[in-house]
Formats: sequence, structure tokens, C-alpha cells
Amino acid sequence: MKQDIHPDYHFIEVVMTDGSKFKTRSTYGKEGDQISLDIDPRTHPAWTGGTQTLVDRAGRVSRFKDKFKGFGV
Repeated sequence: MKQDIHPDYHFIEVVMTDGSKFKTRSTYGKEGDQISLDIDPRTHPAWTGGTQTLVDRAGRVSRFKDKFKGFGV
């Protein structure tokens, strides 16, 4: 492995949305820096099984559904 081409790999603290914290190693920032998450596995619907909603902007979802209605049936 070549010397002096890799970023510094050190410990940082990650703060979850509920305030809990854990330490991990990262190339982010400097030793002892802190990252605060806006979305984490405890709150994001992809991990919690929450319901998904489609935002229909200017009827795009409706037009798509109408265009491909009956496709694959």
C-alpha cells in the first residue's frame, strides 16, 4: 500500500435523532468531531415499516398511472 495517500481514519461521535450517541471510526472531520443525524434507522420509514406516500406534483403520478394502466396484465 502506498504511504501518505489515504485520509486520516479516526474516532468520531454520531448523535442519533433521539439524542443517543455512539462512537465509530470515519474519515469525516477530525478526531473527536460529532455528526448529528437528521434521519436514522430508528425514525426512517424504510427501516421502521412506516407507510409510503406519493406526492403528486402537477398530476405526474396520475398521468404515469394512466399511461401504463393495464401494462403487464
